[in-house]
Amino acid sequence: MYPSDISDKEWEILEPYVAQGAIGRPRKHDIRAIINAIRYIMKGGCQWRMLPKDFPPWKTVYDHYFRWRNNGKLQRIHDSLVKKSISKNDSKRGSRGYDAGKKIKGRKRHIIVDTLGLVVTADVHSAGVQDRDGALALLIKAKRKTLTLQRFFADQGYTGELQKRCFLKTGCLLTIAKKDPEAEGFQVIPKRWIVERTFAWLSNFRRMSKDYEHSPLTSKTNIFFNMITIMLKN
Repeated sequence: MYPSDISDKEWEILEPYVAQGAIGRPRKHDIRAIINAIRYIMKGGCQWRMLPKDFPPWKTVYDHYFRWRNNGKLQRIHDSLVKKSISKNDSKRGSRGYDAGKKIKGRKRHIIVDTLGLVVTADVHSAGVQDRDGALALLIKAKRKTLTLQRFFADQGYTGELQKRCFLKTGCLLTIAKKDPEAEGFQVIPKRWIVERTFAWLSNFRRMSKDYEHSPLTSKTNIFFNMITIMLKN
């Protein structure tokens, strides 16, 4: 047993999403053990080849993860869990917050979260892509996923043209969360702190402390996988 292992209660929620279908040959390795191995990688940040021997073979774990990455399975599981969480907390629903992302090793992580801090959508791309271009693409994607969206919040770096383009492309208002000009010292910016808290949650996974991945798609998938872990625990 490792601290990163999935609990029985968490497994009750996740198992239906990863259970083997009626068609196909039986799995050679226990799928829960494979999930635990991936969680170990994410939490500890080790290389795939350095998985402890009491997990399934590293190549088996690696192949499962990248198959799920390529077919979008992990993002679908993530999105389903977000919907369930929202339905349980419907009274807390509200606007979405946008964060321009964190520059990590030449890449930027962009996320849109709801008022609970759950990721609505995410993207990872080269740091050479302008923040406003990356922002607009993600705002459009979020609107397509959640048609009832009416308003986004962003920080002061997105004042002006992006607000106009957001409304034209999505029909949603982009409201800028501002500091109090009369206050002194450090300020917690309204709405923005929710996004920062989500990044803090993700930073607890050592695999995400830096961008070790060759592919931006893998980096994005890591966000969804680790948010699944966070939601299951909460």
